[in-house]
This record gives sequence, structure tokens and C-alpha cells, in this order.
Amino acid sequence: MDSLSQFALGAAIGVAVMHRRSKPWKAALIGGLVATLPDLDSFYDHGDPISNVTLHRANSHALFWLTLASPVVAFFAAIAARERDRYMRWWLAVWLALVTHPILDWFTVYGTQILRPFTDFPYAVGSMFIIDPLYTLPLLIGIAAALIMRSERGWRWNMAGLAVSTLYLGWSVFAQAHVKAIAEATLQADGRKIERLMVTPAPFNTVLWRVVAVTPDGYLEGFRSFLDRDQRITFDAYPRGEALYDVVRDYPSVARIAWFTQGLFKLSERDGKVIISDLRMGQEPYYSFNFAVGQRQSPTIAAITPTRFREQHDVRTGLSWLWRRLRGEDVPSPK
Repeated sequence: MDSLSQFALGAAIGVAVMHRRSKPWKAALIGGLVATLPDLDSFYDHGDPISNVTLHRANSHALFWLTLASPVVAFFAAIAARERDRYMRWWLAVWLALVTHPILDWFTVYGTQILRPFTDFPYAVGSMFIIDPLYTLPLLIGIAAALIMRSERGWRWNMAGLAVSTLYLGWSVFAQAHVKAIAEATLQADGRKIERLMVTPAPFNTVLWRVVAVTPDGYLEGFRSFLDRDQRITFDAYPRGEALYDVVRDYPSVARIAWFTQGLFKLSERDGKVIISDLRMGQEPYYSFNFAVGQRQSPTIAAITPTRFREQHDVRTGLSWLWRRLRGEDVPSPK
């Protein structure tokens, strides 16, 4: 999730755990700062953009390592708060602020390696977009109430904010399962052979959902809003670049993306460069993560050091489409 959501969750946890044992502003500030620590790994350069993407949310997001680090971080937190006599309580607050960070990230589609060092599998529920105001707002309201009221009532508001945001996570999982059932029914009725199926929310909400289905000869993309009248999902078909994949599948950078996306990727060729795109984040034809991994040297393709391939997006058009499609309008995706 985004840094503001992670800070808000950590701050709310700090206030909840410390309760009357520390001033609300101290608990909120320290809890919020601690909760953002795992994302410091994004400032470390692993040598190339694919490594940077696939090693983000790795060791710094592992529950095992965060648990081991928590007593040390708690020691400095207690010193900063000038409350060393309450170290054990700070330890609990710090541990919860740290481990809930990767747990919250787990709900997004990115992939979080929460079980390192035992496995590097990138776990992803995929029921939350990375930024969702309806998740973050209850936390911010609860924290604000705790800071303003500085009383038992304010603490209860903070607890209510935590409860509402947690219930929203639960709703997202239910909504995802509902849309997935509709997608499976539609695809089965159409006689489609599906190798992989992904259901994830469109940006900033859990009303409109994007569905991607990988087939033997490409992939399908469709959208489903809870305000749609039609019970079926309309899918558009696109190529995945299977012929290109047969040529470059053994390139380390390609194999890495194929593993990280769990097969949800496509290959294309633009101006002589072979581009691999992560199908999980974005929508056709615009994706957040595109990497140049090969150079055409006719008739062969040579592996190159991966570079980020950036595309220009018309944000205003995209937001307009998002709002209309969310409301149930049958409008084509922006191209």
C-alpha cells in the first residue's frame, strides 16, 4: 500500500497499544514512522530495474526478520519517547506496526515475500489497489480524534477507525471472490480454456474490478462493476507474444518477471526492442512496469541489460473513463 496508508496504520496501532501509557502524539508519530521502515528498501539499488522491482518487498517485508528486528527498534522507540520504563509495551506496539506493514501489502497484487527466509514466493491476495482512500480515511479520522480529544473517547475513535479499515479489507476479499465467480461462469459459458485468472480492483476503489485471463493463445481483459446491470463480463482478447517468449524465455530477466508475475506478463516488440510487461498493474495498453530485455539483431534477438520502458498515459482521460465505468456505464477502455 502507499506510504500514507502504512503511516496511518502504524500510527493507529501505536495509539491503540500505548493507550494511556504514552501521549497520543508520541504513540502516533513513532508508530507511523516505524510502520514506514520496511519500505526503505526501495532506496536500495540492486543493479537493474527488474531486480529492484522483484526484490522490493523482500527481506525488509519478511515477518521473520521484522520480528527479530522489533526488540532493537523498540529500544530506540522507547528512548525517543523517553519512556524506557515502558519498553515492553513499546515492543508490542513496534512489533505490530512492523508486521502489519507486509500483511497490508499482501492484500495488493504486487507480491510480498512475507515468508523469507523460508521461501521467496511473492504472496498476493490482490483484493486492494495500492491507493484506496476508503481504507485510509477511517484510520486518519480515528487518529485525528485521538490527537484532538486526548481522552478515552479519542482512543475509542481510534479503535473504531482500525475496526472500520479492517472490515474494509474483509469486504475487498468478499468482493473479489464475487467477481471471480462471475468471471469463471462467463468464461466457462464461452468455452474458454483458461490457464491463469486474476481479479483485482481498478484504481482507488473496490466497486470496479479488472479481470485478466491467460489463455493458450493470448490473454483476455474485462471489467466488472458492482453497478453493472449485465451479469456477464465482456472480454477483449490480446496477444501475449508467445513466439517472442519461445526465443527469450531463458533470458534471466525474462525468467525473473515470469516468476514474479506468476505467468501474468506479455511480450511485445517496439522499434527493435523486446519489451516485457507486467499484466497485473495497469490495463491494456498501458502498464506500470515495462522493461526492455532484448534487442533485435535480425534474425536473432540479443539479451540486453534490462532498462525501464516508460509510456505516456493520458491521466485525465483515464480518470474520466474510470468514473464512468465504475458507475456501470458500458464504455470502452481508453486506448
